Amino acid sequence: MSRKSSFLADQRGAVALEVPAVWLFLMLIVLLPLADIAVAGFKFISARQALRNFGQSILYSPPPDVTNASSWSSAAVAKADTRYPIPSIQLICGESNAVCSAGNSDPSQPKYYLYTTTVTLTPIVLKSLLCTGGTTSGCTFTLSYSERFQ
Repeated sequence: MSRKSSFLADQRGAVALEVPAVWLFLMLIVLLPLADIAVAGFKFISARQALRNFGQSILYSPPPDVTNASSWSSAAVAKADTRYPIPSIQLICGESNAVCSAGNSDPSQPKYYLYTTTVTLTPIVLKSLLCTGGTTSGCTFTLSYSERFQ
């Protein structure tokens, strides 16, 4: 067997050349996009749980007057998680999803809290897929939550 044919038959060094290419493919095409989706999922789950926790904290201290709850609302918003701030609370009365007023605040009508928070994502690879606004620094999503209190 000639020296050239023995080098062609012995392909033990081929793996040393293939491994960096496979590693690069796995990192850029598979793992980084999965990391973007995982971080986005964790942020959404955390924000949703912060909304639920806020709802539980205000559930047992309803406003004394649903038609004028501005002082109650400012005190309640202070209880929110600082990572997911809640800008305002709306009080919804009745089945028509209208803001509480003197005309629809009958005690027999169901009443709901409605509030929102924002989640900011900064994806590494999937920016065009996760961020539809085309921003360069990140993208913001608003999550809303409502809970019945009466």
